Amino acid sequence: MRNTTIQTLHKCKQAGEKFAVVTAYDATFAHLASDAGIEVILVGDSLGMVLQGEDSTVPVTLEHMCYHTQAVKNGNQGSLIMSDLPFMSYATPEQAIDSAAMLMQAGAQMVKLEGGAWLVDTVEMMSERGIPVCAHLGLTPQYVHKFGGYKVQGREDAAATQMIKDAQAMEAAGADILLLECVPSELAKKLTESVSIPVIGIGAGSDTDAQVLVCYDMLGMNPGHIPKFVKNYMVDGRTISQAFEAYAQEVKAGTFPAPEHGFSA
Repeated sequence: MRNTTIQTLHKCKQAGEKFAVVTAYDATFAHLASDAGIEVILVGDSLGMVLQGEDSTVPVTLEHMCYHTQAVKNGNQGSLIMSDLPFMSYATPEQAIDSAAMLMQAGAQMVKLEGGAWLVDTVEMMSERGIPVCAHLGLTPQYVHKFGGYKVQGREDAAATQMIKDAQAMEAAGADILLLECVPSELAKKLTESVSIPVIGIGAGSDTDAQVLVCYDMLGMNPGHIPKFVKNYMVDGRTISQAFEAYAQEVKAGTFPAPEHGFSA
């Protein structure tokens, strides 16, 4: 696979072509995912839950993220590497820039942060300094204690309107990509159409420009609760490589997610 860049993803959006994203946290999974043609690898702070056994992403540190980002970089075969800025590593614009610099020096080509319009100044400063940014809206796991649990976001009219405004504000501030998690499918469609930058969805229906899943979820390796938006690709005797390939093919064909993987308003 040729190296994926931000420009690659923007061209996909302009051409109406979907692209695939999956999490990975080490060199082996990064090699397999990128070799399967998955365009973006997300080094997610979800590692706190799936690798460390925590009950949220909050305990994950910047040092953890740098370690796993470097491991993913060492196994990557051409995917774009996006890494999460963990909890309280971007409370101020200056802290965000310092944290992002550490992640990029470890191998990230883009960083992701959670939050809406309050991050405008931060995103502007990061963009001005050459730091590619993905803005994460909807269910933002670092806010789990504020939300009172993992709940679908944007079902109320006011919240839906605000989310679209936040998305447009993030684009205007210089965000390169948006990620929507656990929002009604109809809202995700409207939001995707309201911005010119690519929108990645997870539990956000089929009308976003891309889809992301946690690698352990889509490989059937989650021993606990299986979220509604997850599909197990480790079936029919597939190898892990074949499962990644099947996932990428279904995302690009628009057959995943199906209606049953989404949420209503």
